[in-house]
Amino acid sequence: MTNECKKGRNLKNSKSDMVNLTKNVDQKDDLKYNRRAFLKTAAGASIALGLSTVPFSVRAMMGMAEEENERVEIGRLDQLGEGESMTFNYPTDNDPAILVHTVNGDLVAYNSACTHLMCPVFYKKEEDILLCPCHKGYFDVNNGQPVEGPPQRELPLIEIEVENGIVYATGRKYRHG
Repeated sequence: MTNECKKGRNLKNSKSDMVNLTKNVDQKDDLKYNRRAFLKTAAGASIALGLSTVPFSVRAMMGMAEEENERVEIGRLDQLGEGESMTFNYPTDNDPAILVHTVNGDLVAYNSACTHLMCPVFYKKEEDILLCPCHKGYFDVNNGQPVEGPPQRELPLIEIEVENGIVYATGRKYRHG
């Protein structure tokens, strides 16, 4: 008895189920869509995506900022006593913000949408802290960093200036750290 296979055993009209399982061996797609081709495509796509971020990285490293936000009047300083806060919108009418005159006499401003689920943040004078009542998230009023609750990221800082007794918002800064 010989170990040679009979010619024509891989024919589609074969009655053996085992023979019909190997019918894809002769397809041209096996050469075109194999593991090596997949890995080449995946590597090429990764490189292309990586290279597409280079202009943004160069721009960030050179210190090129996005468009300058315009200077927006928030309110008069004499209308905001120590330990009080006021709300405003910055940089657009859809971006809620809060200006706080802390009990220490400092002025700070942040976007007032909680970084957890975008609930409004309020100033609590008694504790000198920013509170998100939705899930009891607390932020340090001095730097916007989360101190308790589910928020993991700090509130975006709004840069402010005081000129002739009027408080202006002049820019927004996203900080990570």
